[in-house]
Amino acid sequence: MSYFNLKNVLIIDAITCTGLFVLGVFATATVAALLGLPSEVVTVAGWIGLPSAALMLFVARQKMPSKGLANLIAVGNLGWVAASFGILAVFAGQMTWVGIIVVAVQALIVLDLAFFEAKGAAALPRAATA
Repeated sequence: MSYFNLKNVLIIDAITCTGLFVLGVFATATVAALLGLPSEVVTVAGWIGLPSAALMLFVARQKMPSKGLANLIAVGNLGWVAASFGILAVFAGQMTWVGIIVVAVQALIVLDLAFFEAKGAAALPRAATA
């Protein structure tokens, strides 16, 4: 049995989003200084993590996960990846080397999560129409 089934991937993704929320909202100054990013960017990223985690847990807990919501999560993650590289493009000159590495690596990890979520969503049956 594969550990990379949709529900497990969504739970892993929700845990990482929750961590992002906690660090981005409750340790803003420390994270901003470590990464070399404006505190506003860190705070906004943190707040994005909370509803994302809630949606991921909601879908993971469904008896039959919603194909549409699973696809929405995968697309949202692709948007996160694009935004992460946008952050690098805009702020790289002021970021620390740790910040550049952290933002790039987390973007690649989120890209992997999006891939597994899209693959899991594709395996779900279509919802019955009335």
